[in-house]
Amino acid sequence: MGTIMDAVSLIGVDLGKHYFHLHAQDASGRIVFRKKFTRGQMLTLLGNFPSCTVVMEACAGAHWIARRLQALGHEARLISPQFVKPFRQGNKNDFADAQAICEAASRPSMRFVSPHNEAQQVVSALHRVREALVRERTGTINQIHAFLLEFGVSLPKGMTVIRRLPTVLAAEPLPSRLIVLLERLHAHFRYLDEQIVQIERELLSQLHEDERSERLLEIPGIGPMTASVLMSELGDARQYGSARQFAASIGLVPRQYSTGGKPTLLGISKRGDKNLRRLLVQCARVIMQGIERRTDLLGAWVRGLLARRHSNVVACALANKLARIAWAILAKGTHYRSRQAVPAA
Repeated sequence: MGTIMDAVSLIGVDLGKHYFHLHAQDASGRIVFRKKFTRGQMLTLLGNFPSCTVVMEACAGAHWIARRLQALGHEARLISPQFVKPFRQGNKNDFADAQAICEAASRPSMRFVSPHNEAQQVVSALHRVREALVRERTGTINQIHAFLLEFGVSLPKGMTVIRRLPTVLAAEPLPSRLIVLLERLHAHFRYLDEQIVQIERELLSQLHEDERSERLLEIPGIGPMTASVLMSELGDARQYGSARQFAASIGLVPRQYSTGGKPTLLGISKRGDKNLRRLLVQCARVIMQGIERRTDLLGAWVRGLLARRHSNVVACALANKLARIAWAILAKGTHYRSRQAVPAA
């Protein structure tokens, strides 16, 4: 067994809930062994292995396992599942997936995902819970609005329904059981709103504990929620070779279909983290709302784009620029420097 361990240089792991399929190969790419283990068996086996490279898809549980493997002295690497699929041979099964992971990891041009630490995972979990609560709060408002409309009470959309609901229930001749139901929904809304506020406070407290997050807040349009998501997804900015790569990874660049030397650019690719992309676009629109009051180079650049392109195009271009600025600040350890535009002669 010791000889087999020494021959292994790369292990591909197909992750599962209870069982993990390992495909091990040597430096020349020949298969050394294929085995199926439980979680505990796999960690015990790899704990006795000499240091080697262990590769997995960046999916549920991968970051925790990567940290455990790094503690055991291995080099843990994560690959986006979309980059593994083209290397699978034959029919899909767990061992074929593990072999495809090894094939993908062997490519010198392959892009890997940096394992998240515990703090990044906790922040990511808080953001996902907040998003779910916001969706449920919006659904509760819409449900109250719909029930009132079915009984002939028409109110404006949005938070106006919540503000005017007590007055409506006291003034309108509604069935008593419906009033009880609407009051229950109103109480549910207050509960959801309170939970969202508490999560936002926790995110803000974590945000202000990190000096890098404070530098992200210096970027125009970037608020606490966006800065928190950026820190969670872009913890190690050096995993991207350039600002352009980071902007492309979150889908803020056009899709390309070029052939025969003729470049063809399509719509925005919308790849990567859709939540981060949405937040950056919203930040861009906030800047655009007060663009006439900005006297810096960024404001002049945006006004020049708005003069010749649609506002939606400008919003994506500005979101791309904000993503690049965020990468530069985290990768180079600098602060945002606003430069004033030179007045036209």
